[in-house]
Amino acid sequence: MATSEILKEPLLLRLSRLFGGLRGDLTGGLTAAVVALPLALAFAVASGVEPKAGLYTAIVAGIVAAIFGGSSVQITGPTGAMAVVLVGIVAKYGLEKVWIAGVMAGIIQIALGVAKLGQLVKFIPYPVTAGFTNGIAVIIFCGQLNNFFGLKLPRSEHFLPGLWQSLTHVEALNWAAVALAVVVIATNVLWTRINTTIPGSLVGLVLATAIASAFHLNVPTIGTIPQSLPMPQGIPHWNDFSVIRELINPALALAALGSIESLLSAVVADGMTVSEKHNSDRELIGQGLANMIVPFFGGIPATGAIARTAVNVRSGGKTRLSGVIHGLALAIIVLTLAPLAEQIPLAALAGILMVVSLRMIEWEAIGLLMRATYSDFAVMILTWLVTILFDLVLAVEVGLIAAGALFIKRMSDLSLVKIPETEVFPPGTPLELGKEIAVYRVDGPVFFGAAERFATFLRDEPEVKYLILRLRFVPNMDTTGLVALEDIYHDLERHNCRLILTGLQPEVQQLLERTGLLNTIGLSNCFETTTEAICSISPQIACSQPIAADLKTKELMELID
Repeated sequence: MATSEILKEPLLLRLSRLFGGLRGDLTGGLTAAVVALPLALAFAVASGVEPKAGLYTAIVAGIVAAIFGGSSVQITGPTGAMAVVLVGIVAKYGLEKVWIAGVMAGIIQIALGVAKLGQLVKFIPYPVTAGFTNGIAVIIFCGQLNNFFGLKLPRSEHFLPGLWQSLTHVEALNWAAVALAVVVIATNVLWTRINTTIPGSLVGLVLATAIASAFHLNVPTIGTIPQSLPMPQGIPHWNDFSVIRELINPALALAALGSIESLLSAVVADGMTVSEKHNSDRELIGQGLANMIVPFFGGIPATGAIARTAVNVRSGGKTRLSGVIHGLALAIIVLTLAPLAEQIPLAALAGILMVVSLRMIEWEAIGLLMRATYSDFAVMILTWLVTILFDLVLAVEVGLIAAGALFIKRMSDLSLVKIPETEVFPPGTPLELGKEIAVYRVDGPVFFGAAERFATFLRDEPEVKYLILRLRFVPNMDTTGLVALEDIYHDLERHNCRLILTGLQPEVQQLLERTGLLNTIGLSNCFETTTEAICSISPQIACSQPIAADLKTKELMELID
């Protein structure tokens, strides 16, 4: 609606729309904060940092990204995918260097946004996103076995050694911790049957904490959480070039993951709301600013959170104000309830994350890919395995390479069809092309993946003296395809076979002209239509009475071309 039209509306109507939107943002923001509270604590623990870092991240990053990001309803904070990457970085480099890597990642994200590369996420194939999402779910689940069993084992850089440690120390498990984790899992699963407004994760967290306190259970807890707001702080060694060089790879990993997950979350949000769609480039800039600022407040790198964003939209959130309210609500919770949060058992957070991980697995995607094509399913499995066995960034790289190779293979299956005489001439025409003339229709782009098959297929006709290639549906050709076409020409020339091209598209024709191949083949061997080419070879076809009587020239051209 135009601004002039809004100003003409009655004042009461404008106020009702304004406060109606505020009410939705307030409800959405508060509900998202309630959902974010246990997840912020849990993902901080999963990242190998203190729980307060998760809260500070949700507060600061949530507010900054809401104001400067490209999505009106995106909720930003710690996520499971980022936790999977962070736990290894924290174990290898330490928290202070994670802060530096976070600032670097933010700068990279801003640069990507300024360069307008936000649309690139749309080119990530579905099997790749499904594969690394499922891999993240497995890592999160297995990474919580330590807390689930109530063990106090040191964190490892990779989750597989940690998983082995947890499984080999089962005899030392804390049954009280296991019981609390089971209570949280059961509450998460069953609570939706009782109430859908209050999140089951929060109910389970409160219930487990109350049981542990009431019975004085000896279980590990999350520890001290300062009853104060995050304050700006310095970052040691942030201007040390050697440290920056050391952290460039972790920073690139954090930037890539943060960008992919945030933009995917924004796309999901677009599908849930009828409001304006997100701006991908601005979203990258907003997420980059959040990741640049949050380390100075003791937080960790964050991304757009799909689950919390969905809760915000479903609860009525419509504008950026909902994200700001989410951050402010968490700040108030920290100021008022921090002492109570100190008693939360780590096993309760493990139960929450285990349920989250099981819900992260894209069961529908697995079924869809299994029913669709085995090749796409294989790409998903490959990405899944590399995520689990190595790391997430390598998994995305391998998945993209595999998907790219698969795409090339599919495009290489060029539609190269020999046109039978019944299609070249209308029914009832007595003339035949004979074995000396062959007409082939080429569909799709001729590029390097198709070049070899293109050449081999055409060389399997030893009796042909006139080979007509109908290229009307070839929109472009790359250098390797060009070389293949030149090889075909010379090969046919050695066998006294004339190569004729018809229906050249402007882009392909310009390429042939620039490289001189058009002159090599000869302008006399290039025709607008297949009909003209055939008539030039066999003049008697052009003056055939049956064809002239049955069809006009234009109609015949349309039939053939």
